[in-house]
Amino acid sequence: MTSSTRPFRLGLLSALLAACASTSPAPEAAQATPPPAPSAQKVAPPSLRISLVGTNDLHGWVMASRATLSDGTAVEQGGLATFAGYLSILRAENPDGVLLLDGGDLFQGTLASNLTEGAVVIDAMNTLGYVASALGNHEFDYGPVGPRSVALEGDDPFGALKARITQARFPILGFNVTDAQTGAAPTWLGNDGTLMVERNGVRVGIVGLATPHTPQVTNPVNVASLRFSDLAPAALSAAQGLRARGAEVVVAVAHAGAVCKRHDDPRDTSSCDRGDSEIIEMLEALPEGTLDAVVAGHTHQPVGHFVRGTPVIETSGRGRAFGLVELFVDPVTRKVLPEQTRLKGSIPVCAKVDATLGTCDERTLKSAKQLQWVPATFRDQPVVVDAALEAQLGEALARVEQEQRRSLGVSVPVKLTRDYDAESPLGNVLADALREVSKTDIALLNSGGLRADLPAGELTYGAIFEVLPFDNTLAVVTLTAPELRRLLEAAYARKGGTFQMSGLKVKVESCNGVTKLVSLTLPNGKALPANKRLRVAMPDFLARGGGGLEEVLKSLPPGNIDLGESQALTLRDALVEHWKARGKPLAAPTPGRILRATSSAACPTEAAGRP
Repeated sequence: MTSSTRPFRLGLLSALLAACASTSPAPEAAQATPPPAPSAQKVAPPSLRISLVGTNDLHGWVMASRATLSDGTAVEQGGLATFAGYLSILRAENPDGVLLLDGGDLFQGTLASNLTEGAVVIDAMNTLGYVASALGNHEFDYGPVGPRSVALEGDDPFGALKARITQARFPILGFNVTDAQTGAAPTWLGNDGTLMVERNGVRVGIVGLATPHTPQVTNPVNVASLRFSDLAPAALSAAQGLRARGAEVVVAVAHAGAVCKRHDDPRDTSSCDRGDSEIIEMLEALPEGTLDAVVAGHTHQPVGHFVRGTPVIETSGRGRAFGLVELFVDPVTRKVLPEQTRLKGSIPVCAKVDATLGTCDERTLKSAKQLQWVPATFRDQPVVVDAALEAQLGEALARVEQEQRRSLGVSVPVKLTRDYDAESPLGNVLADALREVSKTDIALLNSGGLRADLPAGELTYGAIFEVLPFDNTLAVVTLTAPELRRLLEAAYARKGGTFQMSGLKVKVESCNGVTKLVSLTLPNGKALPANKRLRVAMPDFLARGGGGLEEVLKSLPPGNIDLGESQALTLRDALVEHWKARGKPLAAPTPGRILRATSSAACPTEAAGRP
């Protein structure tokens, strides 16, 4: 290369480099790795979804409940064939993720259930695909197989329940229920109170719990060989055992519930009455995270609340609604993601709904001025009644329809209504009839035993059965006047419920929600005879110590209590035969047997009442 050409080439190279610099990317950009194609990007696996569907307190209501609004409009809600339509939508949406559970009290309450000792209920639940149920107190009501509901010497007190357990394709669970002699789970239950299943690849442990008050809310004779332990220790032990066996989610089905007045904020439990909310008291006593969800029952109250982070659902029962909890599980950690949990405590079961309000719930429809019925939808899908299940139930219901419609030859001029917390027209009519049938001085009835109003019109056996669905016997207790006063003091000191009565007039007053007996007289206002032994008729449920009467009754000589076990008729059928023989309309007497007085002194505050 000559000296004359070198400067030219160097100049040309500089010019080329300058041109490249103006069009080429910066060195950093040139070295950057291009983004991967979308198919190569790492996408987090979706959460695993578990849909818990909960029912409770079916009480034999395999059919729809029917009601009539004030304008005469007929309303239907519930029915297991309609419920099946909701289930099919949920199962189509989450094919391997639905878990159908029940909070107990499957039986006792309809002729369809009682005439088959619960067989019609279990058949339907098998068809629906229930996974487990809690052991409710009314599961023990039927006692031995056959017409007698109370176990006598030589009877198997669990005979009817054993038959239903054998029939069921799902377990009935009661982890806190043990045999009094062995301390172990009763062998006839066929399980230890727990169950392990898998949904969407997630191992779900289920524990069943029964209210410790079961002996007080069924016939205690039938459960005398069993023990019902406290809920919280049992739940903790069962949950720990299930997790040790590999459960990634633990759910409780519990025949214990809550009473919550507000439902606008699911995370606010301040309106839940702790005195009537066993399930909330249990969760507040447990370490957080012990249970991932609870399907509750027993109190017949809508609940859809998070209690210390745990979702709890319950409905008013009778198959009129169901609850739904949707849990989402991290596929890597296998833990529930609480921020994603969704719950709805009470979803009405409707074949048709009002076009404006979107429901068939009688309580909501009372405010409607005009109703327009349209087919129900759920999750934007039409609710299709299960025709096969409807036909299956129709065969069973046809066998009891004749008994339901059987006329008793008695009229009811005006609807007789009940009232749990006050004297009621229905309570007065029943108490008077009970006193006449038994030829006693006095009659007492617990308001909680009256399960329906008595409609106006011709009285049918089915109507009176709905009012008095339990197969109580007619008991008679003999008391002195001071003993009777102690009995009623105990009855009224118990929170919730007012005793209906005949042959007495009482005055009560309340302070801070606690009722106190003030005075007790004959209907004419005269004092009770001091030296006379008074015969008091009542359902055997009360005579055995139910309704808060146990402490007083167990102090009486055994001969003073006749439980009526040798009688041929139940209390209900004895009243039916009495009305038929009398042939008079059932009309409510003038009220005034229970007078409520305002406390003469200021009620003490809770703090002042504490020791």
